[in-house]
Amino acid sequence: MHSPGERLARHRHDSGFAAVVLSGGYVEAGDTGRHRVTAGDVILHQAFESHLDQIDRRGAQVLVLPLPFGLGAAARGRVADPDLMARLTAIDAWAAAEALAEGFEPIVATSDSEDWPDALARRLLADPDLSISLWAEAKGLHPGSVSRGFQQQFGVTAAAFRATARTHRALAALDDPALSLAQVADDCGFADQAHMTRAVVGLTGSTPRQLRRMAMELCLHRTRLVGGPGDQAPM
Repeated sequence: MHSPGERLARHRHDSGFAAVVLSGGYVEAGDTGRHRVTAGDVILHQAFESHLDQIDRRGAQVLVLPLPFGLGAAARGRVADPDLMARLTAIDAWAAAEALAEGFEPIVATSDSEDWPDALARRLLADPDLSISLWAEAKGLHPGSVSRGFQQQFGVTAAAFRATARTHRALAALDDPALSLAQVADDCGFADQAHMTRAVVGLTGSTPRQLRRMAMELCLHRTRLVGGPGDQAPM
């Protein structure tokens, strides 16, 4: 439960989770952009994401669930019955997460009512190589004003947001074992593999090679849980 007008400074979560809004609302500005949410909305947070939150005058009640597996790259969506998630959580949080995955409807962000910080965040997520100064010039904005205004809304400068977006892109690409680390670095716009390694270690505390190995071990663990080829049910 969050109090009306409460502001949570930018902070990072090392594990992924889903935030289901049960009542009230707030604005979250983080690594996936700025989201204005109310009851029934869901924000999916991947591991190592950072964000700040501004609770509105109604306050907010938020249910935190384990991040459901297999929801894709969506950052925000809705569920028809958020109270069902709360009732299931009282019994089994993973059952609630499974119900969330089944009822989750992604929300596609539109540019109809976005402010320029939202527009810049959206462009940086789509293209981490975007020149911020050239973007500001095209919008008739002073680069210094853009830096200050963006940091006021997101808690980091646009340049830092861009660097983090590039690193998260690399983290997602590491899931593909067919790609070499050098190829991931090149595809994600890093100067070289060493540059990518420094960025990944700075964000996660682990090297790309270590993260890839942990992801493979997790995949094998999930396979064993559901019963892989050749597995037999216990007598």
